[in-house]
Amino acid sequence: QVQLVESGGGLVQPGGSLRLSCAASGFTLDGYIIGWFRQATGKEREGVSCISSSDDDTFYVDSEKGRFTISRDNANSTVTLQMNSLKPEDAAVYSCAAVKQYAVGSIKGVCWGYYDMDHWGKGTLVTVSP
Repeated sequence: QVQLVESGGGLVQPGGSLRLSCAASGFTLDGYIIGWFRQATGKEREGVSCISSSDDDTFYVDSEKGRFTISRDNANSTVTLQMNSLKPEDAAVYSCAAVKQYAVGSIKGVCWGYYDMDHWGKGTLVTVSP
């Protein structure tokens, strides 16, 4: 079965850190742009960070720059999102998604939601609270 599975969410205090992982099952991540997206209660889904298939290009939505780091391990078909200095407004369900790089124009466009993704995970909940 082809799927993406997220892990690493949980409850953290403001200023704390979490490390989210996205693992591919039933396929490999070679050739795919991977994006992390989040959806807070009552809000629309938004892009957080995206990484190119060859790990040579990354994009971060403005509020995450300097706090979040995306990386990938194609050999193990995993993508990681390291989140530091978490704020209450970072609380959301975080999902990873994959799209073939040849099918899109830029990773920025992927993060901005311009493209339909090929695969989505079910998400992992991040709660930021004292």
